Amino acid sequence: MGAGESMRQPVRREERERRHTTTEHGQGGAARAPGVLERKVRRADLRAVGEVRRELRQLLSRWAAPGGGELAEVATLLTSELVTNALVHADGDAVVTAKVGDRLRVEVRDYAPGRPEVRAASADGTSGRGLMLVRALADAWGIRSEGFGKCVWFELGGGPA
Repeated sequence: MGAGESMRQPVRREERERRHTTTEHGQGGAARAPGVLERKVRRADLRAVGEVRRELRQLLSRWAAPGGGELAEVATLLTSELVTNALVHADGDAVVTAKVGDRLRVEVRDYAPGRPEVRAASADGTSGRGLMLVRALADAWGIRSEGFGKCVWFELGGGPA
């Protein structure tokens, strides 16, 4: 080996792609404007829920919204619920997008047919609370059909839409 060269360690393809994506564009893999989080989450990868929460907190730490600390906690909770719902109930990947401006808007898009419905949680069940929380805590929320699949979204900050 010549001067200044070092021996390279073999790197698995997935690790090389992850490093490339993270180095160039951050965790989500796509170049994004300031104030925007866009993240693809893989089917059934529930570890991604915590990663999305962390990335959302980072995005919100740069957003000067009234009641920022409390708003960030609510946003993190609601985003966790929507991402978890998409990963548990949809049969495929999902895309999370968060945009901050005057308000925060978070969208979770999946590619499964059918619309989620708000339903009462059973006393001993661990499901059935996500959309109830979104309905109760978001300033605005909804479900939009997307050709193949749907987008569940909510907005916070600045009062009701």
